[in-house]
Amino acid sequence: MDSQQIYETSHMISSENLDIRTITMGISLLDCIDSDSDRACQKIYDKITTKAKDLVKVGQEIETEYGIPIANKRITVTPISLIAAASGDHDYVKYAKTLDRAARTLGVDFIGGFSALVQKGFQNGDKVLIDSLPQALAETNYVCASVNVGSTRSGINMDAVKKMGQVVVDSAKLDYMTNTKLVIFANAVEDNPFMAGGFHGVSEPDVVINVGVSGPGVVKTALEKVAGKSMDIVAETIKKTAFKVTRMGQLVGSVAAEKLGVPFGIVDLSLAPTAAAGDSVAEVLEEIGVSQVGAHGTTAALAMLNDAVKKGGLMACNHVGGLSGAFIPVSEDAGMIKAVENGTLNVSKLEAMTAVCSVGLDMIAIPGDTPSTTISGMIADEAAIGMINNKTTAVRVIPVPGKKIGETVEFGGLLGHAPIMAISNADSSKMINRGGLIPAPVHSFKN
Repeated sequence: MDSQQIYETSHMISSENLDIRTITMGISLLDCIDSDSDRACQKIYDKITTKAKDLVKVGQEIETEYGIPIANKRITVTPISLIAAASGDHDYVKYAKTLDRAARTLGVDFIGGFSALVQKGFQNGDKVLIDSLPQALAETNYVCASVNVGSTRSGINMDAVKKMGQVVVDSAKLDYMTNTKLVIFANAVEDNPFMAGGFHGVSEPDVVINVGVSGPGVVKTALEKVAGKSMDIVAETIKKTAFKVTRMGQLVGSVAAEKLGVPFGIVDLSLAPTAAAGDSVAEVLEEIGVSQVGAHGTTAALAMLNDAVKKGGLMACNHVGGLSGAFIPVSEDAGMIKAVENGTLNVSKLEAMTAVCSVGLDMIAIPGDTPSTTISGMIADEAAIGMINNKTTAVRVIPVPGKKIGETVEFGGLLGHAPIMAISNADSSKMINRGGLIPAPVHSFKN
């Protein structure tokens, strides 16, 4: 790197909210399977605390050595429904508490993988895990959960969709904050370093380091320099910026993997906003030219942003993976919150935007009395977008008991706050109660 590149990177960090959002160690727990759940949990605890014992320390060393802030140190594990199924236990809360204890011991921010993959059907471990979700999430601090209910190859498991709507409602009754740690996916990826949806796929190495990089503030600043230029130039500017950011992620991931003695996996270049000023995807879209997120043209601007980010990342690193694109959570993005409060952004427009971005309906607060079948309908719609478009989609909605449309809920920390959003009052129960499987689309048959 020449001196100008070093200066640019330093300025991005100091003034434009550029950071390594997370270094995430993925750990396989397949060798921890045991019919005795006590023995299994001890194996899980021992393996996690052994493999990741230096994760936080190494992250801090890299921050000091390179001057690059690393916001989070995280762990993902093999979906627990696969690990716990041999035990015959009637709930898996014990496994969640084991993960929580390991995370607390290590000092990591989150541990993901209290998960089940049920896109085509349930095995017994899946059913037990899903039934355990409300209690497991309410009684742990660091554990994140996910359930994959659909895929382009398999279709959508509508029995799982119905069940997950009820799980969201049941979780909210215990503590609405539990739903901030639960993601319902279609086409979930195995190497996602971001929470709450991260888990360690069965095709991944025994241990691996994945890196998540985020820099919406950097992209916005770059676009300010091409104000009034054509969309071609806007796309090229985003691509070049994403290239620089990804290179930094590759450097940190490679160094971390070497120091920890494990393979380097992927860089996930996702524009993940925070509640901090200047760290907003909405503001990037507005810099492209929409007066406020939700205005006509927003979906087109987001599509271009997402595509340009991916192109720049792929050019910078051979190992780009995870979700890599633009996240559009409401509560975590100051610009999104403002657009909702001003009435320019609603759930229907957000759903349209999810067809062209990285994930889906994310961190959306809704009235606490929303029926479970309505939430299931939202999950089904997002899963359909993912299935038909061969992309990852997800739902992370938070029913807040006692709150009505237009009121605000405070989540705290990086999660920020969110206005309670209006959703359709029309009944979805007749469709949801049918159950069964929505078949995979015709273009899924590519063998």
